[in-house]
Amino acid sequence: MKWEDTKVLITGATGSFGKNLVRKLLDKYHPAVIRIFSRDELKQYEMRGNGYDHKSLRYFIGDIRDYSRLKLAVRDVDVIIHAAALKQVPSCEYNPFEAIKTNIIGSQNVIRAALENNVQKILALSTDKSVNPVNLYGATKLCAEKLFINANSYVGDRDIRLSCVRYGNVLASRGSVIQLFEKQKESGTVTVTDRRMTRFWLTLEQSVEFVIDSIEKMKGGEVFIPKVPSMKIIDLAKTIVPDCSVKEVGIRPGEKIHEILVTKDESRFGREYQDHFLIEPSHPAYEKNWRDGKDMPDGFEYRSDKNDTWLTGPELLELLKNPSAPRKIKS
Repeated sequence: MKWEDTKVLITGATGSFGKNLVRKLLDKYHPAVIRIFSRDELKQYEMRGNGYDHKSLRYFIGDIRDYSRLKLAVRDVDVIIHAAALKQVPSCEYNPFEAIKTNIIGSQNVIRAALENNVQKILALSTDKSVNPVNLYGATKLCAEKLFINANSYVGDRDIRLSCVRYGNVLASRGSVIQLFEKQKESGTVTVTDRRMTRFWLTLEQSVEFVIDSIEKMKGGEVFIPKVPSMKIIDLAKTIVPDCSVKEVGIRPGEKIHEILVTKDESRFGREYQDHFLIEPSHPAYEKNWRDGKDMPDGFEYRSDKNDTWLTGPELLELLKNPSAPRKIKS
């Protein structure tokens, strides 16, 4: 695809991921137009004031819950990157109606608007919490994944493709546990919910590069999953705030000890590549588009506690020193 001729719309573009994606697109790919679609006027104002005032940028106030507004914003767009969501597990548990309205109904609105406007490529961001979900956030993202993958059945003979990317925790993103540890260190004690807990980790730069690469590769109906390292939360805490004591406070509602990015059932439809996995749609009506890559082993499961690659303390500190530096996703 020729990015120079492409009009892009990004939902939730004022978040950590969205701003880094916009910066990468401006610096390297130079799309004809980038439409920032979000509901927070203040964040858009602050984004403009922090250097995001390029001539190709368009700022659209709107909510993905509002289909008529979204449909208008999507007009003449070639690519949609859907990043808008309610993402905090405790917040979604306490506000379940709102989580469903944004993460499920909002995603459906994005798909409807894209189909009505013949948008060529629509990529949605998902999360490891959508796999075998135990919290509402994960359940809503699972629903969103299913909506995007199976909406390909509504395309007909048009050249419209819908896919997803699914990855774990992003280092130093807004609201991350690292920010929590930084705030707590003044007290001399930081809290972890369970010392056994492990998570997948990647940088903002890695997530942005992976999304762009997935857009260029997507054929419709896939879930792209990067190979990324794991790290124990307790090791992360000891690395970030080595002089603090660590207090275990118990697992929060809807929280897992370990996360999964590929289940055993999904691996039957999976392909493995050097730096990522790919899950093809399981429905027999879909043509299997991916002939390259390797079959996943029978019963394979990509879990944060059984990962082949682990992030060390020094590696973590190096990533945090320059989180925007280009870094290859580990294989």
